[in-house]
Amino acid sequence: MSVVQVDKKSSVPKYKQIVSSIEEAILDGNLKKGDQLPSLNRVKNRHSVSRDTVLVAFNELKNRGIITSRAGKGYFVSSEEVAISQKIFVLFDELNAFKEDLYSAIIQSFGEHVQVDVYFHHFNEKFFSQIIQDNLGDYSYYIIMPANLPNTLDAISEIQQDKVFILDQVHPEHANYPAVFQDFEKDVLEGLLQLKSKIKQYKKINLVFSEAKQPKGILSGFLEFCKIAKVPYQILNTFEAESIQKDEAYFVLEDKPLIQIIKQMKLKNFAFIKDIGMISYNDSLLKEVIEGGITTISTDFKLMGKQVAEMIQNKTFKQIANTSQLRLRKSI
Repeated sequence: MSVVQVDKKSSVPKYKQIVSSIEEAILDGNLKKGDQLPSLNRVKNRHSVSRDTVLVAFNELKNRGIITSRAGKGYFVSSEEVAISQKIFVLFDELNAFKEDLYSAIIQSFGEHVQVDVYFHHFNEKFFSQIIQDNLGDYSYYIIMPANLPNTLDAISEIQQDKVFILDQVHPEHANYPAVFQDFEKDVLEGLLQLKSKIKQYKKINLVFSEAKQPKGILSGFLEFCKIAKVPYQILNTFEAESIQKDEAYFVLEDKPLIQIIKQMKLKNFAFIKDIGMISYNDSLLKEVIEGGITTISTDFKLMGKQVAEMIQNKTFKQIANTSQLRLRKSI
């Protein structure tokens, strides 16, 4: 018995009948993961339908992740989860507390009938391209965080354009893609300006900045603030060998230097505000409670996840700057 059934007398569109019959074959166990489907032409000839009708049906199943295509070989069952309405591909730079909030917001916004798979490129251009290449055609939509990687357009352009949504950092070559992004320069400048009077109580402010991982906009916003506020500053590429100095403020972008500074504070019997100032980028539960609370400049990652999910659901293709907020606590 053919796994594809079409009733010419039925009022149900033929492509929907093809989809339903394949779903039923999977549920009944007549088709299993890895099984090959009849070719487009075979279904077309057997059931006297157009090739386009079969292609529409197969593409719907493909977009949901139920089947996949292999060049020169045909279509194969890739999942037996027929209740899944869509599969979403998410490519982040790295795993941290902020990305967990972002990922959770995406999942919650889509609901239980949408499968969301997450991958990480770890700021490696080769991994970035390979992960995308390995998953071409397997997902309904692709949410991609290029971070500060160069030359990402070649890999991204392999995906159908209306299926791609960019997150966090948007480079000039991504201008034609919908996105929810951080305006790093603006967010940092505005956040630091709100802290201007507090920062000026210190001899200088130090920015711990890694060019390999951090957005250039953060550095630009920091330098612009120092120019406007006439504040002495220093850029530290790493904090490994640095020793904290009394009456200086520190702006850190990652958790490791934050912990190192707190550790050195304890060794030197320093206290926040009285001896040194601390500002961190990106908020988290840890920063709310550690040492009485760390002042942060942070985008709203939960809102970012919600907004990108809504853009996909509503088929909205635009670029949105995510909101940022200063959270003043007892570290400066």
